[in-house]
Amino acid sequence: MMFVDTVHRQDLTVLDDRCAPRVKLRIPATLRAPGQKPFSVIVVDLSVAGFACEGVSGIPKGSICWLTLPGLTGLQSEVMWNTSLHIGCAFSNLLNAAVLDMIITRHKTSY
Repeated sequence: MMFVDTVHRQDLTVLDDRCAPRVKLRIPATLRAPGQKPFSVIVVDLSVAGFACEGVSGIPKGSICWLTLPGLTGLQSEVMWNTSLHIGCAFSNLLNAAVLDMIITRHKTSY
């Protein structure tokens, strides 16, 4: 477990994001940046390590934000990239695989 001890938690999450299986879907959600009101987005890609969504502009790379999916509390994440139309974020804490499966099952007809 030496590897985990020498890597920051966020760095580990980002590494996981690059190799975690991603699911394409379309889920209406809300996103909130610090000091701002939540706004509507569509999550188009989801994994245990992060997500991508459309309907976003102006949140710079490195910003902390909270994604709220239907039926869940806000999930803290960090913006890893932003194209002005889409952003990709890494969760601060990996999403439980069972929770991911529940989300996929609930929204599999959304795609």
